[in-house]
Amino acid sequence: MSTMEEVVVTATRQEEKISSVPANVSVITETDIKNSTAYDIPDLLRKQAGVHVNDIAGNRRNYTVDLRGFGETAPLNTLVLVDGRKINQADLSGSDWGLIPLDRVKRIEIIRGGRGSILYGDNAAGGVINIITKEGEAFHTGAEISGGSYDTFKGSAYVSGTKDKLSYALSGSYLTSEGYRENSDTEAKDVGLNLGYYQNDRLKWNLSSGFHKDSTGLPGAIKTSEFSEGISRTDSLQPDDFADIEDYYFKGGPEFFFLSNSEFKVDISFRKRNFLSFASFDAGNFTGATDIKTITVSPQISFKEKLWKFDNSLVIGFDFSDVDEDITNSSVFFGIPSTGIFELKKKNYGYYIHDEIRPWENFAISGGYRHDRAEFNFKPSTPDHKTMSEDLFTAGVNYNFHEKSSIYISYARSFRYPVMDELFSFFTNTVDTTLIPQSSDNYEFGIRHHFTPTLYANVNFFRMDTNDELFFNPTTFGNENYDGETRRDGIEISLTKIIDKITLTGNYTYTDATFADGQLENNDVPNVPNHKAALSGLFTLGKGFSLIVDGIYVGERPFISDFSNDFEDQDDYVIVNMKLKYQYNKITAFLNINNITDEAYSEYGGISTFPITEPGFFPSPKINFLAGISADF
Repeated sequence: MSTMEEVVVTATRQEEKISSVPANVSVITETDIKNSTAYDIPDLLRKQAGVHVNDIAGNRRNYTVDLRGFGETAPLNTLVLVDGRKINQADLSGSDWGLIPLDRVKRIEIIRGGRGSILYGDNAAGGVINIITKEGEAFHTGAEISGGSYDTFKGSAYVSGTKDKLSYALSGSYLTSEGYRENSDTEAKDVGLNLGYYQNDRLKWNLSSGFHKDSTGLPGAIKTSEFSEGISRTDSLQPDDFADIEDYYFKGGPEFFFLSNSEFKVDISFRKRNFLSFASFDAGNFTGATDIKTITVSPQISFKEKLWKFDNSLVIGFDFSDVDEDITNSSVFFGIPSTGIFELKKKNYGYYIHDEIRPWENFAISGGYRHDRAEFNFKPSTPDHKTMSEDLFTAGVNYNFHEKSSIYISYARSFRYPVMDELFSFFTNTVDTTLIPQSSDNYEFGIRHHFTPTLYANVNFFRMDTNDELFFNPTTFGNENYDGETRRDGIEISLTKIIDKITLTGNYTYTDATFADGQLENNDVPNVPNHKAALSGLFTLGKGFSLIVDGIYVGERPFISDFSNDFEDQDDYVIVNMKLKYQYNKITAFLNINNITDEAYSEYGGISTFPITEPGFFPSPKINFLAGISADF
C-alpha cells in the first residue's frame, strides 16, 4: 500500500482524497501491483483488510470475494465495477473475476461497508470494488511471457499513448494451464481497449471495450468419505464437468466540463455474456446454456463549487439497466431427462443525490439519498412479474486533525434485491412472491493517521445489522428471507512502515458474523473466519534485485451450508508466497514461488447432502512456481 495520499472516485462518483471519506477505503496502485506476488486481481485483494477470498477450484478461474462477512452469498453482496460499470450479473453467477487481466489494471479502489448502495444501488451491501483500467498517456509498449507449474503459460502485450487529441490503450493476453487437479485445466483469451478524445477544452468523449473467452474444467469437491477411500487431493470425480464463457462489452459517452470544477457526463454500455456449463452428480447431470444481454444508461451531474463561503461537492444522477436472460436447461435426474426454455428480464431504475459540505477546511459533513426500483418479468410463469423498491440513506462526518490524518463516523442503509434465479423456480415455473429485498444498517467509526511520512496506520470499527437476509436454505432446498436479524461486528487494522530499503505492510481483521435471533440464533454465518491477517515485505536488495514476501492467515470457519453449525469448522491455514525480481533498464525477470511451505489446505469447502450429509473439500494447490520476463518501452 502506498503511503502517499491517494484520490478515489468510487466513494462519491467524483474525485476525492481518501482522508476525506468517512469509510474504510483502500487504493491498490499500479506500483503496488508491480511490487506484489499477485497473479490476478483476487490475489491482490486477499491481502487487504476485511477481504476474504476463496479460489474455489484451485485453478484461479472461479473466485468468491467477501467484504464484511457475508460468506456464501458474498458474490451477491459485493459490488464489482470496472471503470464504474457494474459487472455483477442479475443471476446467481455474481462477478466473473477473469474478465480483467491484471496487466490491464491501473488501480483498484475498495470502499468497505454499505455506503456504496446510495451511489450504485443493488449488490453493494458489503462494499464496492472498483477496478480502474489503464488509459493512454505517454507512448508505451510492452510484453510479458511467463510459464510454470501445471504446464502454465501466459503471454500478454500492450500499446498505449496519445496522438493529438486522442488517447489510446490496447492490450491482449492469452493463458493456458492444466491446473493443480485433474479436470482443472483452463484456457483464456482477453482483449481490452480504452479510447479518449478531447474535442475541445470542455468536451471529452470516452470509449472502452473488452472481450473475454475461456474454457475451464470443474474438478468438483472431494467428500470426507471419498478421501477415506483413497481419493487423492489432485483427483476429480467429475472429469467431464466444464464451463465455457464468452463475454464482451462496449461503454462510452461524453463528459462536459463547465463552471470552474463541475461536469456532466453520460455512460452508456452494452454487454453480452454467453455461459455454457455441464455438471454431474450422484443423481444425474445438468447442462445449462445462458445468454445475458445488459444495457445501462447513467447520466450524472457533479457540482464542485463554493456554496456561499463553503466548499461543496454535489452529485446528482440516474441509473437505468435493462437485463434480458435467455436460458436453456437440460437435465437428467434419476434417469429421467427434461428440458426447459426460459426468459427472465429485469429493469432497474435508481435516482440518487449525494452532497458533501465543508463548514471548515478540515471538517466535512456528507449525506445522500437513493430511491431504487426493480421490475422483474418471467416467461413462462404464473405469476409472471414482480416489482420491488427501496429507499436508502447515508450520513457521515469526517475531521482531518493533521494533514492526511482523519477521524470519521458514518451510517448507511444498504440492500440487495433477490436475483432472478432466486425469485424464479425452474421446476414449477412460478415466481416466489414472498421473497423481499434484504436491508442492512451499517455503522462505521475509524481513525487514519500518518505518524511520520514512513509510518501509517488505520483502525476501523464496524457493525452491520441485516434484516430479511437472503440465503439458500439447504433444509428446504429453497431461497428464503431469514426470519431474524443477522449481525456482523468487526475491527480492521492496517499498518505500513518503511525502513530504509524495506517496506512492511500488515493488517488484521476480526469479524463476528452471527444470527442474532430467529431460527438460527447465536449460530455463526458459514464461511466467515473470525480471524484473518496478512503481512507483506518488499526488500530492495540492490543491483536491480528485489524480493517480495507475502504471508496470509485465514482462521477456522463453518463449512458452506452448515447454518446449524453441526460440523467441526474448516481448518485454518497459513500461506507464504515469494517473488524474486530483477530489473535491468526496461527488462524485468521474475520468479514466483507460491505456498513455499507446501501446506496442504482447502480455501473452500461445503456440506454435501446427497446421498449422505458430510463435508466436501476443494483442495488448493501445494507448492508451485511461475517464472517470466517482461519488457516495457
